Amino acid sequence: MNTLALQEVVGLVKYFPVKRGSSFSLRGSGLVVHAVDNVSYTLETKETLGVVGESGCGKTTLARTILMLTRPTSGRVIFDGTDITTLKDRDLEKLRRRMQMVFQDPYSSLDPRMRTRDIVAEPLVATGVRDGRMITRSTTEALQMVGLKAEHLDRFPHEFSGGQRQRIGIARALVTSPDLIVLDEPTSSLDASIQAQVLNLLRDIQQKLGLSYLLISHNVNVVYHMSDRIAVMYLGKIVEIGETDRIVDSPKHPYTVALLSAVPRPNPRFRKELFEIKGEVPSPISPPAGCRYHTRCPRATGECMEQEPTLAQVQGNHFVACYHPV
Repeated sequence: MNTLALQEVVGLVKYFPVKRGSSFSLRGSGLVVHAVDNVSYTLETKETLGVVGESGCGKTTLARTILMLTRPTSGRVIFDGTDITTLKDRDLEKLRRRMQMVFQDPYSSLDPRMRTRDIVAEPLVATGVRDGRMITRSTTEALQMVGLKAEHLDRFPHEFSGGQRQRIGIARALVTSPDLIVLDEPTSSLDASIQAQVLNLLRDIQQKLGLSYLLISHNVNVVYHMSDRIAVMYLGKIVEIGETDRIVDSPKHPYTVALLSAVPRPNPRFRKELFEIKGEVPSPISPPAGCRYHTRCPRATGECMEQEPTLAQVQGNHFVACYHPV
């Protein structure tokens, strides 16, 4: 394992069985949804790794699995030298304070019946802290760190704007002094101006506290603004990963090229070729053999249909899973 890595994910797999009464009408079939399929990466201390891809590609399942909110089907998640996939729930609780998550929707992720002080303090209480003075001090400091005041402690979620609610969600993640925070689409439900404020806040907090972020988003611009490296996911797999500038300036996988070509530019005089992704995303219940993108890829050949490509080094820390890179 890389000695600098805070987290190392090795061959992570998460399948969900197709249950009776599902909308797929496949009762008792024994089939599974291939949500995350053999994903590997490392995340270093103080680094931000952005994960980007279409809706349904497995980004959120990846986030929940690496935090053990849902147990993996197979593979390993090594956090600060400890393989947390082997830990029992009681032992895992000791590491919960070091791994936190900011959820996508600031409206549904906050309990409307709880006051702000109880929402922010909840991770401390859940991990066994009983010192009331410490809880009050830590809660107040976390709120102040995200730009809110002590006077907000006794308010309910409905008394805040969307941006303020997301700040409360960030404070809740910070209150346990974590080393890793998973950001699951943290600005997708916010106005553009508020998005910028929240992203700048997250960067300032990271620089101040030395945190590592795993940033999940379908917005390439957000990932570009925040990330040191980018991983591109398609149908449960990472198809390209590398330093942000290299991925954006010189993408190699045809899927990455198509994603980036769809990103709008603010200059109306700027024109670029739009690479259309044809067809529909294959079913994650029965993903195609070989490269999973070959059913929509204009560069696909017989080799792509028969054998699955593995991540191969292009240059430096840039890797791509493609037989015919751009």
